[in-house]
Amino acid sequence: MRLVPEKDIQIYRRLFTYILPYRMLLALSLFAMVILAIADASKAAILKPMLDGAFIDNDPQLMTTIPFYLVGLFILSGVSIFIYGSSLHYVANKVVMDLKEQMFGRLLLLPSSFFDNQSTGSIISKFSYDVEQVKDATTNAIIVLVKDTLIITGLILWMLYLDWRMALITLIAGPFIVLIALLVRRRLREMSRKVQQTVAAINNIVTEVFSANRIIKLYGGHALEKEKFFDAINANRKYSMKFINATLISGPLVQLIAALALAIIIYYATGQAARGALSVGTFVSFFAALIMLLDALRRLIKVNEFIQRGLAACESIFHLLDQEAEHDPGVFQNQTFRGDIAINDLCFAYDDETPVIDNISVEINHGQTVAIVGESGSGKSTLVNLIPRFYDFKSGMILIDNKDIKEYSLGCLRKNIGYVSQDIKLFNDTIRNNIAYGQLRDETDEKIEQAARGAHAIDFINAMPMGFNTMVGEGGVKLSGGQRQRIALARALLKEATILILDEPTSSLDPDSERHIKVAISELKNNHTIIIIAHKVSTIEQADKIIVIKNGRVVQTGNHTELVSEKGAYSSLYAAGFDGD
Repeated sequence: MRLVPEKDIQIYRRLFTYILPYRMLLALSLFAMVILAIADASKAAILKPMLDGAFIDNDPQLMTTIPFYLVGLFILSGVSIFIYGSSLHYVANKVVMDLKEQMFGRLLLLPSSFFDNQSTGSIISKFSYDVEQVKDATTNAIIVLVKDTLIITGLILWMLYLDWRMALITLIAGPFIVLIALLVRRRLREMSRKVQQTVAAINNIVTEVFSANRIIKLYGGHALEKEKFFDAINANRKYSMKFINATLISGPLVQLIAALALAIIIYYATGQAARGALSVGTFVSFFAALIMLLDALRRLIKVNEFIQRGLAACESIFHLLDQEAEHDPGVFQNQTFRGDIAINDLCFAYDDETPVIDNISVEINHGQTVAIVGESGSGKSTLVNLIPRFYDFKSGMILIDNKDIKEYSLGCLRKNIGYVSQDIKLFNDTIRNNIAYGQLRDETDEKIEQAARGAHAIDFINAMPMGFNTMVGEGGVKLSGGQRQRIALARALLKEATILILDEPTSSLDPDSERHIKVAISELKNNHTIIIIAHKVSTIEQADKIIVIKNGRVVQTGNHTELVSEKGAYSSLYAAGFDGD
């Protein structure tokens, strides 16, 4: 049986690369541990001259100096403990901070498909729970492994010096203690993974309750959510207890082995003492060293708990860090688009399932306003999500200004696209910072107000006590649906992108606000390519081109008048008032 699996070694090697930048502090900590190990071993060693010389032989010099030695040893131990503890915890906290920073940086670069397949709770648990287990692995584990290994080494050398036969009896117990650690290790790792999974489930339920509290109230979901939460915390409790029981069972087994060794040593020592071959000082010094050694061994066994938790946490964290970032092969970095779009034979499916976009070909010219309509689930939103490459397609091509969009860097491509989605996302910040977000944060107040005016948001913003400095709450909860939509539209207008994608831009607006936004959109026509997904006839009937999609395919193209007269899919949607989505 291999003492340490190769996979565990690889994980710790990788973790050590995060510790390496702080190697000077780590070296200081290790030096302090060496001093502490020497001091602790000396505490046992000083018992021999203290008893044999000061108490039995009444040596006056030893009677005077030994108390000072004892005080000095405890002072040295205290200083060493502070130095290694402070420096190593500093290193551990810096490692955790670096891991969190790298994890968050990786999270920002991951493709939309990653977020589609992950729960919020599982991601939060990596940041809030897993990294804390790594901190234990880089502090408690290193402290115990290094410090107690040094202490054990020093004590064994002293015990061999005192009586090699008694020391040999002690060493025979070592392999049995190691065997216990190996047997417990696999169980600890398995239960640690289970605990991590249940923590993720708990976080996910709490997150869902927070975001969907109104739905829960409206549909009486209290009992259901309580049941789900109970199941999650009960599973967490069960796996935590299994983990704890696995650690606790090793303690009594180690103590039993230690007690057997101790009994043999006492039997041997009393026989030696009766023959006058073993002094009281030697026996007490050996016995004290043995007790200290067994205590250090107990801590070494217990450190397995921190190591297995840390390794399981590292597996989770490194899995996130190893996720592939968005593929960005583009070579064009600073292009300004004219806004001509050509979609040729485009096909797309989520997770290799049934195609959502099936062989679509469409042309959109600069300055055109194009509306995309169709029944719910026909692929309208998916189609426009492919233009800024939120998802990568494997078949077909999208050209902007006669260049494949994959030839543009993601930064260049998205800089030229303004987007207002159905699912409005606002940050827990001021109205101003939500409009002037990201690369727009340095825009002037005049431009921000102009964008708000264009989105018909200026009146309600000015009516608020703090105006543009009003906090919107998490997800914009302090604003109405229509207000959130207008803030999002203002953000898109401030960007002044050549291509503007509007997914239901007027769905939550009153008729007056809708009229003003339609005017704003019409004013952008000459210099922008506008793509609108809408289900209100009034929003799309003035579009230059209407594209009708059904089951992922384009079934009709034309303007409003032409399509109504054709008596096809569009005229059916028109007759139904576009209420289907």
